[in-house]
Amino acid sequence: MKNTKVIINRLTTGVPGLDEILGGGLSEFSFNLIAGSPGCGKTTLAHQIMFALATPKRPALFFTVLGEPPLKMLRYQQQFDFFNSEAINHSIYFINLTDEIQAGNLDEVLQRIVTEVEKHKPALVFVDSFRSLALSNIKEGNSYNNLQQFVQQLGMLMTSWQATTFLLGEYLNETDINSVFAVADGLIWLRQSVLRNSMVRKMEIMKMRGQPSLPGLHTFRIDTTGIQVFPPAIIPRPAHVDATRAPPCIRLQIGVPELDDMLGGGLPRGYSLLVAGPSGSGKSLLASAFLAEGARCGETGVIAAFEQHPSQSLNRTIAELINNDQVGLVDSRASDLSINEIVTFVIKEIRRLKATRVVIDSLSGFELAVAPTFRADFRESMARMVAALTSEGVTTLMTSELEDRYTDLRFSPYSTAFLTDSIIVMRYIEVNSRLLRVMAVVKVRASAHSNELREFSIGDDGIRIGEMLLDEEGLLGGKPTRKHVADLPTTTSGANNG
Repeated sequence: MKNTKVIINRLTTGVPGLDEILGGGLSEFSFNLIAGSPGCGKTTLAHQIMFALATPKRPALFFTVLGEPPLKMLRYQQQFDFFNSEAINHSIYFINLTDEIQAGNLDEVLQRIVTEVEKHKPALVFVDSFRSLALSNIKEGNSYNNLQQFVQQLGMLMTSWQATTFLLGEYLNETDINSVFAVADGLIWLRQSVLRNSMVRKMEIMKMRGQPSLPGLHTFRIDTTGIQVFPPAIIPRPAHVDATRAPPCIRLQIGVPELDDMLGGGLPRGYSLLVAGPSGSGKSLLASAFLAEGARCGETGVIAAFEQHPSQSLNRTIAELINNDQVGLVDSRASDLSINEIVTFVIKEIRRLKATRVVIDSLSGFELAVAPTFRADFRESMARMVAALTSEGVTTLMTSELEDRYTDLRFSPYSTAFLTDSIIVMRYIEVNSRLLRVMAVVKVRASAHSNELREFSIGDDGIRIGEMLLDEEGLLGGKPTRKHVADLPTTTSGANNG
């Protein structure tokens, strides 16, 4: 006997990022619950899905139950971009069940729903708020079994009518859910929390029958466009590589010729580079040179700026490249970002411009832009971000702010140096009562590179790298003390290529 599998059609929700965490969209004809605390976005999510899917031939019914009147609800929902007033009473119908609920008879409520469904033959049915219906049933002295029977009958009827159904309910935590919701095919839980001055909203797919939804909490944001969900970047499995047919290493010019020589001929394409140094050492200037060199070679780039407003931090050349759409700018002033949200913005710009170079300036500002609730996992999140950018095939330059302690050579306060393929360190040294800038290439994975510690200067034409530092007998004609040169850390050699 031939074994045939039932094909379940997936509905595109119209909510950016939601289809990904659902595992490919909503199952058609499924019976779903959208739950969460008051104000977390349940009604907005339902409306956004409804306006995306409803058509005159496949209309939607939205039943309101002891909640806000439909006119009041529509007054606020029409502020969102997804709202289409022409769809009202053509492909979307709002029905108030207040009279039936106040009568205290669930049979009358079910009969009214049946009547409206038979009249409009909807493809989508929403009941908001189901929690109000349950509380009203208890208030009227009806038994829990009546409510359970109501839900089971409603679920069977909607399935037989081939309608995709959503019950919206205000539930504070999972303990509020009882066995009634065992009949639900899908359970979407919305959460929100406030920490300091940041509001963070998260979504969890607690249940979605027949499809591999993404586990865990996924941040989402509500703005004028509606809801946008930020799923984790999908990192593809690396393909099997035949070492005998490995492609030759292609190196990118970084924009400072002497530094390209120090790197061994340039930065290998697809590598991640960490540029670490104290304030004012030239990290952002080097990042700008990296993008400008790419534009000169016909490549597009993306910069995610977190240090300060781009109008203050970007030089004229990069500003012109942004205006000409040769460089995409990711600049969010929000103080409650998640790592996934930032990565989503960056990857969106990469794909829009087909960019090959990316700058994150800087990791220190990046951490401050991330909501406090995400900072405990910042290191792990950084690993996912680097992996996501690498999977896009771009070459990434990240800057990291470091306090120069002269004898303590560190590359990042987040212990993320091992994540990157290359490291350049910038430093200050004091010579004859003057601060000089010095630079060294610490690491270029699987490649020979210079182990020289070289002075560099910053002028109107950018970064210029000078001669290698000498020993205590002389530095470019000067007489530095043993304290400031001979005692510099010696880990800036070419031995560390890991």
